Amino acid sequence: IIVDPKNPALYTNRAMARLKLGDWESVITDCQTCLGLAPQNMKAHYYLAQAQLSIGDFDSALNNALAAHKICATMNDKSLGAITNIVLRCKKDRWEDREKKRLRQERELEEEMLAMLVRDRNDMLKAESDETERSIIADEADEKMKTLSKVFENARQQSLKRREVPDWAIDDISFAIMVDPVVTKTGKSYERATIMEHLRRHPSDPLTREPLSDAELRPNLSLRQACADFLEENGWAVDW
Repeated sequence: IIVDPKNPALYTNRAMARLKLGDWESVITDCQTCLGLAPQNMKAHYYLAQAQLSIGDFDSALNNALAAHKICATMNDKSLGAITNIVLRCKKDRWEDREKKRLRQERELEEEMLAMLVRDRNDMLKAESDETERSIIADEADEKMKTLSKVFENARQQSLKRREVPDWAIDDISFAIMVDPVVTKTGKSYERATIMEHLRRHPSDPLTREPLSDAELRPNLSLRQACADFLEENGWAVDW
């Protein structure tokens, strides 16, 4: 690098070594330097996504994983499967992070609302001297707190119900949820990485066995958006 600081490959080579060592910040620096020299460097985006994912920068990681995926798909590179997996991992980890924050916020909200009910009950009890009225106030407050706790508990149980991935989102070759579906001339959609790998080994339609080439595949944009929307709300589906 000292001798040839303008060579992008030197930075990605070092980034790969540092990635194995878990030196995330150095990986990020090397990849960003490489991208400054070669913005379309697939490896730099790929390694950068992994490093950013490791430090919890989920949005940036996903953006770089998607950039690597787009470049890889254009190049018809054999790394597409591995990069697709990183895209899925980024989506899953981002969803899990958001889910943890959501659950924490729900718990905090429940605690705040219960504390508010307790304060209101105590204030009313202080202002009331009649024992009968005090008993009514206490009973009503207890009932409100039980109802509130039940509402939050029902919401938690609802989120734990059996989860299913819709059939239209599943790739029939890998049986995983699709990220970048493409459609064949018969109208059947597959994950780009898996159908490309299939065609390298068997240049035929998996369904009809008729001859099929990668040039005949077309992006299924509406399905891709539907899968992206589903994963945005259901990150658990990555490990389905």
